[in-house]
Amino acid sequence: MNNGTQAGVKADWRQNSIYLVSLVVAFVGLINSYPSYWIVPRMGPFAPEIVRPLMLGAAVLVVTLKFSFAVGWAKTRPSLKNTGLAIDLLILTVLTFALWRFSVDMLEMVDSMVIFDGSHAAIALTASAAFITLCWRVWGAALAIVGMVILFYYFTGPYWPGIFRTAPFDILSASAEDLWFNLGEGVVGGITAILIFTAFPFVLLGAMLERTGGARSLIKIAFLLTRRLRGGPAHAAIVSSALFGTMSGGAVTNVLATGVITIPMIIRRGFHRAFAGGVEATASSAGQIMPPVMGAAAFVMADLTEIPYVHILIAALIPALAYYASLFASVVFESRRLGIEAVADLSDTETDADLVVHRQDYYNLILVFVPIATVVVALLYGFSPAGAGNIALTVLIPLSFLNPEVRKTPILILNALANGGRQFSELLMSVAVVGIIVAVLAATGLPNDFTLLVGGAAGTSLVFTLMIAAVAALMLSMGVPTLPAYLTVILILGPSITELGISVLVAHLFVLYYSVASSITPPVAIAAYAAASIAGGPPMLTAVYAMRIGLVKFVVPFVFAFYPVILIVEESGTQFEWLPFISIMSRLLVVIYLVSSAVIGFDQRRLPIWEIVVRLLLGVLIIITDPLIHWSATAFAISFLAWHVLAFRQTETAENSAH
Repeated sequence: MNNGTQAGVKADWRQNSIYLVSLVVAFVGLINSYPSYWIVPRMGPFAPEIVRPLMLGAAVLVVTLKFSFAVGWAKTRPSLKNTGLAIDLLILTVLTFALWRFSVDMLEMVDSMVIFDGSHAAIALTASAAFITLCWRVWGAALAIVGMVILFYYFTGPYWPGIFRTAPFDILSASAEDLWFNLGEGVVGGITAILIFTAFPFVLLGAMLERTGGARSLIKIAFLLTRRLRGGPAHAAIVSSALFGTMSGGAVTNVLATGVITIPMIIRRGFHRAFAGGVEATASSAGQIMPPVMGAAAFVMADLTEIPYVHILIAALIPALAYYASLFASVVFESRRLGIEAVADLSDTETDADLVVHRQDYYNLILVFVPIATVVVALLYGFSPAGAGNIALTVLIPLSFLNPEVRKTPILILNALANGGRQFSELLMSVAVVGIIVAVLAATGLPNDFTLLVGGAAGTSLVFTLMIAAVAALMLSMGVPTLPAYLTVILILGPSITELGISVLVAHLFVLYYSVASSITPPVAIAAYAAASIAGGPPMLTAVYAMRIGLVKFVVPFVFAFYPVILIVEESGTQFEWLPFISIMSRLLVVIYLVSSAVIGFDQRRLPIWEIVVRLLLGVLIIITDPLIHWSATAFAISFLAWHVLAFRQTETAENSAH
């Protein structure tokens, strides 16, 4: 057997192993979660002392196989291949033993006390280090570095100056319990439990939609419905990314699933490559703030805040629709700038033949809308979020046979489940590090110290506090998946925001928006870079376009922070009234028009710099809470826009007369 054949066999063995273990993750999660809603909530048939380490162990095996140091270094640093293999085996050994000891000791604690000693502390520290290493390997350095810094602070806290100094503690017993041997906090604690027992079905739902034909048909029909609009495929990208993104819950996953179809179509219509990538990245990232599913973060929010999930969906609806309206407006202004006109017939475009809508595509829409409707109905009937997700998954699997491709190749369902298990395994690595952060925050009281620090910097000003929180959220979230980013930021900054009278729901939605926005914010705009790789445009320019197009995403959180009435539900901290609601909604539409045209630099004609500045300034003044200021600014803005249109028409008439 030659070297090429040997390499192929090894690659096949590794890929097959990843596939099989990912399936194990999917099936163990399903077996554990399905009965949990009529036996014991969030327990399933297995005790948490067993199922949590079991799921974590299987996920570690998947990630170690996929992101193997040995395989990676064999390609880039052949001399270090054996060293990489040793690291892989060391990580597997350490975590297997640590997870086994977790199960044994935690089950023993049910009947008797366990005294933690040096061996427990060593297990906790080495296991934490191993998970930080795997998180770095899978998700990059950002979250892993935060985990290392927070661990350093945990052990050195008694020696820090001022308000950051922590009380001395017994390093052996405290670190063992805080970081590892704990069902409430730590790596195997409550955050990991929420992901396993609550978010898991929706990870599988997103994978099923991607692999069983629903997502592609959704894009094709969205393009058909928007073909008469100037933006055409750009509008289709917005619609399809919103609907698919709410189920998939991942900005990069959404870009890769829908962008491979939409981005080339947007480019062929005449848009710049960077703009095409920016539209897809912005729309894909916003799927996570779009009801009715909102990815996994909304379920975690419901658990953390103890606010009914349905109320969170209702609260998130208006801000999400406002944001997507701004995306549509930005595409319209860019189309005007480039002189792109609508195309009436699909056949008139340079669209690929396989993107023409067939009857089967309408049938495939059932695979998208029925699961979404199932989730909503189940929630309204009182099922928990995970219960609704499990019911939707149960409905989707047999429905997928409506697609002839699935009937022809039923293994596509297993492939989808395996893909969901792999995505879940990778997400668990980041959440494990978040578990470390949660444990340290709880043990040291750092959020309270941070609240004092922010309060000292911002005083009693809600605006400055929110601005500090927004900047910190963007910095802490860069390069990190939305769920762990949201968790990290809300645990650190949440008390600072609520201290000034903001409701818990508003604080969590504020942080979620900025955690999502980080995926399109340079310099670490992961969704924009993924879109740039498809579009073939400059990554940084794509990120700049994405941030410009999505500028309203940075404004909307401030709007519902100062006008919580648009969240509708009572948990927003204010009583819903129609007059204030209509007031802010009408002004928000004006803001969307002003900001969207300003970021593109075009309305009826190209905008000079001074007019861009005026529009942005008016957009800020319109959302100020003082009625005298915001109504004066609104009146001036409407007059200003009317003047712009009138001046353009007069100029156009004069030019036509001259010709």
